[in-house]
Amino acid sequence: MATQFQSSTANRHWRWFTNHAATWLAVGSTILVVAPLVAIFLDLVYKGASSLNWDFFTKLPVPPGESGGGMANAIVGSIVVLSLASLMGIPVGIAGGIYLSEFGRGTKLSTVVRFTADILNGVPSIVMGIAIYGLIVAPTKTFSALAGGVVLGIMMIPTVARTTEEMMLMVPHSIREAALGLGVPNWRSVLSITLRTAMPGVITGCMLAFARVAGETAPLLFTALGNDFWSTSLNQPIEALPLQIYTYALGPYDEWHRLAWAGSLVLIVLIVVSVSLVRYVTTRGVLKGAN
Repeated sequence: MATQFQSSTANRHWRWFTNHAATWLAVGSTILVVAPLVAIFLDLVYKGASSLNWDFFTKLPVPPGESGGGMANAIVGSIVVLSLASLMGIPVGIAGGIYLSEFGRGTKLSTVVRFTADILNGVPSIVMGIAIYGLIVAPTKTFSALAGGVVLGIMMIPTVARTTEEMMLMVPHSIREAALGLGVPNWRSVLSITLRTAMPGVITGCMLAFARVAGETAPLLFTALGNDFWSTSLNQPIEALPLQIYTYALGPYDEWHRLAWAGSLVLIVLIVVSVSLVRYVTTRGVLKGAN
């Protein structure tokens, strides 16, 4: 009897130890993941916040060596290029994910599409930029916002497609069967029920893809090129925050370095705000639709 009591006490102590060890391991892992992001953001705030003023958001860059000026054209250019990329990449990626999960199971085409998406995910961004340079910039003989949007949109597609596929595969098959049993056409069941159920995960995939391409510089060097003046034309070179930050960071002037830190802070804030707004609005819409 005493032996059983001691064994039970030892097991209880062991369970307590393993439970707390796992909890602290999870907490420590979370801190390790979040700490670099917090450190980077605080560093950007420390070095860039003092350079933010009204001129930064409303004025164009000044000639080298002069003080003042801003990145208004780069902010607008980033909005234009990222909007183009999202309009191209997100619908195509979601459509590809729907095909892979709902209509192409077990087919050779789905295997090829899935393999291609995985390969594209690993292709360096500079290679994508060179490819679009050869396909769009060289034939048209001009750098352009359209070329920049296309290359970023193509980079978004594989992430959105694979995330959409995985999220839709997690939807219980019984939901599909219930819809089909009520006489709902398969295509409508996929769009109105399966996709809506998986929408929070799909939104997360879109946000990951958007955040990834928002800070890309290398592909824009070969497509959008940059522009020191106002430009919103799709067939002309256009400035973007990553390009402006890259140029200023490599420059020899302290004023440029100061503006580069400010531009980096603005870029991070724009990404966080845009992603948060999209997630809030879309998730609210999904919840209302479910209710």
